[in-house]
Amino acid sequence: MPDVSNLFVVLMGVGTVFFGLICIIALSTAMSAVCRSMGETPAAVPAAQAPAAPAARADAIPNRQAMIAAISAVIAEVEGTDLAGIRILSVKKL
Repeated sequence: MPDVSNLFVVLMGVGTVFFGLICIIALSTAMSAVCRSMGETPAAVPAAQAPAAPAARADAIPNRQAMIAAISAVIAEVEGTDLAGIRILSVKKL
């Protein structure tokens, strides 16, 4: 069997890759054209109205002290400090 040069192998590999990429581009362009021709043009869709901002709720947070204790414990654990060194000044419900 005759020896094949390294340059020939590299050129065949690069050529195969680029030929494959060109085929993929051509196929995707053709499919895009087919889909565009088959698709119907949608009627003018009325612009959706922006939703109104929700009103601020003044509902009380249930179990507020338990929630603040849990938040304090998590912050103390993450920061690696003592729980007594954590002071939460305000909590707002979003």
